[in-house]
Amino acid sequence: MATTQWLLWASLSAGFAALTAIFAKAGLVGVDSDFATLLRTFVIVALLAAFVLATGKWRNPASLSPRTLGFLVASAMATGASWVCYFRALKIGPASKVAAVDKMSLLLVAIFAFVFLGERLLAREWLGVALIGIGVVVLAIKS
Repeated sequence: MATTQWLLWASLSAGFAALTAIFAKAGLVGVDSDFATLLRTFVIVALLAAFVLATGKWRNPASLSPRTLGFLVASAMATGASWVCYFRALKIGPASKVAAVDKMSLLLVAIFAFVFLGERLLAREWLGVALIGIGVVVLAIKS
């Protein structure tokens, strides 16, 4: 069960990410993309805070190791930068192409996980990652 649970959550993430692009593109009409990202972030913080409190998962962040805190802060900074860039791209580009280029992150995650985390992919998995990269380039080429 646990071995397939990641697939369920990852699939749900993909579905919600797709909805994010569609809802964001529609919501960016008449508003600055940075301001829209800020409003979106407020909603996310409120929802997550309510969820963590309701499920009893809150703990004092000071109880975490400095290493864990450092990586979580770095992740938050990367997420924020990603969101700002994504919303700016959505504001001026077609959602289907912006989302496709954004998925170049799949290729980068595979490379970074190999280099920094020591994760190993099989040859067929690298082929899949390469095909994603090629697909992104094909979609991004101006037609």
